[in-house]
Amino acid sequence: MQALLWAGRRVLTGLVTLLGIAILVFMAARIVPGQTADVLLGPLATPEQRETLTEELGLNEGLLTQFSIWMGNVLQGDFGDSIVSRQPVLEELALRLPVTATIALLALLMALLVGIPVGTVQALRASRRGGAVASRIASGLGISVPDFVLGALVVLVFSTLPLGITIGNFTSVTDTFWRGVASSLLPAAVLAVFCAAATARTTRDAVLGVLVEPYIQAAVARGERPATIVRRHVLRNSSIPILTLTATLLAYLLGGAVIIEGLFNVPGIGSYFILAMDRRDYAVIQAGVMLAAVVFVLMSLLVELTSSLIDPRVSTIGKAS
Repeated sequence: MQALLWAGRRVLTGLVTLLGIAILVFMAARIVPGQTADVLLGPLATPEQRETLTEELGLNEGLLTQFSIWMGNVLQGDFGDSIVSRQPVLEELALRLPVTATIALLALLMALLVGIPVGTVQALRASRRGGAVASRIASGLGISVPDFVLGALVVLVFSTLPLGITIGNFTSVTDTFWRGVASSLLPAAVLAVFCAAATARTTRDAVLGVLVEPYIQAAVARGERPATIVRRHVLRNSSIPILTLTATLLAYLLGGAVIIEGLFNVPGIGSYFILAMDRRDYAVIQAGVMLAAVVFVLMSLLVELTSSLIDPRVSTIGKAS
């Protein structure tokens, strides 16, 4: 019963968060300078034409009325039609989501496969002076180098040298799976650099915090092998911060790859949202932000549940608070 109460409270918190985000994005989209009618009709349009288009799009209603209509439609699974293309927003997002999701998942997989082992080794060898300095420098560079700088360098190298990979000819996994994966590798690798560095730094700090715990000393005293100690005790007990970071990175990759999509000519969600903001396409902007918010809230709930299963000491399940 207490577990159900815990789950209900977490779900309620997530719903309240989504409602707050919906209000913020709705208001923010409408206080941005520039009107949709001006963008669609151009500067030579007459006031009568602007007024007609504004009324046709329903933008002449009060903000509260517009928000009520939009939220009612959203609760029914309808995010409206794009003001520019006049196509359902969900259909256009469905065409672009596989592209962005492929790049995001590949980047996350690369980051975890590199960051966790590197961070673990850094922590285990932290007592070695030279290795600790080198690892901090490498992590600092990976975190601090902007994506657009690294991406531009990769585009320059692969565009000028015959390395067997073509830049600009992107294929979606929904058309040809393996060719789509291959065309996603370069943008995913660029995004993975920051994520891998952040994962390595978080893993290093988490492992260092676990190594000083009494149960690690007890395992050493019992004569357990170092590899067994790392596998059974260190990695498991240091995994919670890594899981939290993974959820944050996934949300970042799904919504924060705009520049990389532009550099590699990727028809993904990020570039679609930038175009929608330029055109004041409210329906697309609102749907995009809500999609990212839903992913983040769901990932946060999943991380809380997984963390409680991995380490019952920090579990909130079964507690009244």
